Amino acid sequence: MAKTLALIAHDEKKDDMVAFARAHQAHLARHQLYATGTTGQRIMDSCSGLSIRRLKSGPLGGDQQIGALIAEGVVDVLIFFVDPLTPLPHDVDVKALMRLAIVYDIPMALNRATAEVLVQGMGAEPKAARGDDHGSH
Repeated sequence: MAKTLALIAHDEKKDDMVAFARAHQAHLARHQLYATGTTGQRIMDSCSGLSIRRLKSGPLGGDQQIGALIAEGVVDVLIFFVDPLTPLPHDVDVKALMRLAIVYDIPMALNRATAEVLVQGMGAEPKAARGDDHGSH
């Protein structure tokens, strides 16, 4: 089943996001993709087979646009490669976006390792749908 993914990367993590998108291009092509401005452009330049709806740059409102899409139930998965070592002038927007992903209980990857696990698991059916869940917790 196709999902809607939001892709965001801080400046120092954009190369990692492009490498991730290139490695998973065939899988990502099956989903609807949104990205903040520069991240989306960098991915499209490297992965011509991907169709991405680019929003504004993060500091110019792109993070908030993604947050609105999460609140509206449009975004199913957030992949946001965060750079914890660089101070960010729009840190408040970043925290608000992460808070929305938590409030609306959508999967959120903040680094490549977690994004790899998410992408690998997106093709699998949930346990309850397979009948493996016997009601025990």
